[in-house]
Amino acid sequence: MKVLIVDDHALFRVGLQGLLERRGLQVVGAAAEGEEGLRLAQTLNPDVVLLDLRMPDLGGLSVLRHMAEYELDIPVVMLTTSADESDLSESLRNGARGYLLKDMEPDELVLALQEIIAGKIVVAPALTSVLADLVRHGERRERKDDMAPFSSLTPREHEILCHLSEGQSNKVIARHLDISDGTVKLHVKAILRKLSVHSRVEAAVMAVEKGVCNRSGRE
Repeated sequence: MKVLIVDDHALFRVGLQGLLERRGLQVVGAAAEGEEGLRLAQTLNPDVVLLDLRMPDLGGLSVLRHMAEYELDIPVVMLTTSADESDLSESLRNGARGYLLKDMEPDELVLALQEIIAGKIVVAPALTSVLADLVRHGERRERKDDMAPFSSLTPREHEILCHLSEGQSNKVIARHLDISDGTVKLHVKAILRKLSVHSRVEAAVMAVEKGVCNRSGRE
């Protein structure tokens, strides 16, 4: 597994790199700020990016948004000290595939990264109740009774949205549906446009909130 670390604290970067490498992971780069992290993500093509949330100049959320704009289909994991609900929510809505806390055990971090690479969304165990509350109540209550955006989806888009709601990556969805990664990517773009959201995780949260993949009679 090739890992890119983006964190402005030098001691943490060096320590984390050593911990990961002793457990057989390959750290292909370590950036001290967001701009450098974006550049390395584009050139090094890591399997996963470990991204700090709070950084000067270009913070973690901005890096996430830029990666989406650049269409970098690389799993990003926020590795932070913040257990704040809004930080968790914003990270997931902007495309993070994981939200982990810096005080976790190294072996637990490696296991979480393996699950994320396999296509899952992983949140620190201490924050699962926060995530459950976000899913139940969400920040989109104003759309609770508005199913119009979902009715505009084609049957294939609806099917892919349901896979997204299970936290699956483009590669995993492509294998399930026996189509190419590129075709999945085009469908995901269409889904985001029709639902007026900016990330696949936001679309997944909407689908879970509205129960669109559990409704009887769905295609």
